[in-house]
Amino acid sequence: MTQLPSAVSVRESGTGTPLVLLHAFPLNASMWSSQLDALPGLTGDGARVLAPDQRGFGGTELGSDEPSLDAVADDLALLLDAAGIERAVVGGLSMGGYVALAFARRHPGRLSGLLLANTLATADTDDVRANRERIAAAVTARDSVRLLLEERLAAKLLGPDSQHLVERVESMIAAAPPATVAWTQRAMAARPDALDVLAGLRVPVAVVAGAQDAVMAPEAAELMVRARPDAELTVLPGVGHLSALEAPEVFDTAVRALLRRVAAG
Repeated sequence: MTQLPSAVSVRESGTGTPLVLLHAFPLNASMWSSQLDALPGLTGDGARVLAPDQRGFGGTELGSDEPSLDAVADDLALLLDAAGIERAVVGGLSMGGYVALAFARRHPGRLSGLLLANTLATADTDDVRANRERIAAAVTARDSVRLLLEERLAAKLLGPDSQHLVERVESMIAAAPPATVAWTQRAMAARPDALDVLAGLRVPVAVVAGAQDAVMAPEAAELMVRARPDAELTVLPGVGHLSALEAPEVFDTAVRALLRRVAAG
């Protein structure tokens, strides 16, 4: 297991079932502000919510490991140790979902439930891997993430009814260090297929998708549900890739349903 970076930024609120929320690329844990406010406070399905900034994002250091989501998953195990948490519901959106699946593969005994939002359990295609390397090389050469803003990444991540959030998402993208963007793109490109991991879990699973997701079509969610037929699927109409930001109330309803299933054993 890798060593947890010496500087780690974690937002936390509430009591109840431990719930870790893992942010999308190239954002940071501030994307979970609504969930940090809403999820801890309800009787019976409240949660102790932890939203860490993953390696290199927000206030967390990148560290010196080679690019690998396994390192990020191991960070989460060490973070749970530091928080005194044996098992947690782990939820990830987009890249956060990749990390959640890596955590499920490497630390299945630490998992009490799994939330996969706007993500997929298959490996990248050759074309996607090539584009990740293009971006990694470009931001490294420029020492800037302006390329991501020039390519209107924020607008592409959001559904057509959520373009009012572009400025907020752009501010998170602009805060991402170039070295972190490059490292993370290469880590995502190297991840393996995880459908077998998903199928083999013995914990409650919830899958959330945006009907207008231009990055990951709802078919990716349906593929995960075919691998795990007892998973609860929620498809949010009119929502793009950042469902937790675009439709927080409906997203939180799906999370609370998962927390109730976990509590019921």
